[in-house]
Amino acid sequence: MSKILLLEDDANLNETVTEFLEEHGYDVVSVYDGYEAQEKLYESKYDLLLLDINVPGIDGLDLLKESREEGVVAPAIYITSMDSVDDLERGFESGCDDYIRKPFALKELLIRVETLLKRSFFHEQKELIQIAKNIAYDIRNNELIIDGKSVSLGNKESRLLKLFMKTEGEVIAHERIYKHLWDFDEEPSDTALRTYIKNLRKIIGKERIVSIKKQGYKFCTQK
Repeated sequence: MSKILLLEDDANLNETVTEFLEEHGYDVVSVYDGYEAQEKLYESKYDLLLLDINVPGIDGLDLLKESREEGVVAPAIYITSMDSVDDLERGFESGCDDYIRKPFALKELLIRVETLLKRSFFHEQKELIQIAKNIAYDIRNNELIIDGKSVSLGNKESRLLKLFMKTEGEVIAHERIYKHLWDFDEEPSDTALRTYIKNLRKIIGKERIVSIKKQGYKFCTQK
């Protein structure tokens, strides 16, 4: 299940968007001001950000710009009533990936959300990523499919697999994995990481995750 942070100070719109996205299978954390959103971004990881611009506290533009500088890479959509070219330019310069103007149809928002989540994975429009002949990953539902059946993964294993798939063929340093898997209030552990790696290997095959001595790990799919 993809996790979305929604920043929108209009209570009715916030509630409407939250309920709509939850009905379509998303985990939505909704906040009403920029400082609260900043705190949520510090505390946890998100798959996508939906940010109103004109909100109390730090505005959506500065929030995203600062978050990008802090290493937040989740795709972001601005919800805005701004429509000038200068406003849009500022938006994209701050690090957004898309925007939607108020008022908008909920279905349009859903299309933009789904498109960005797919693009953030592989920059191509497909629902299933083939890992091996009998193993695939369902982007839309965040599910691992083996022999046509959904296989449950733990939270850390799921995060780790998504990181590997996004960086296939690259050597991923231990430090980068620690930052991706553990939230701010959790203590990274090399022992725990080895356990998560072991668990994934049991499910998708040892040969898919290659240990690179003193560097990290590399993920390989079967083409």
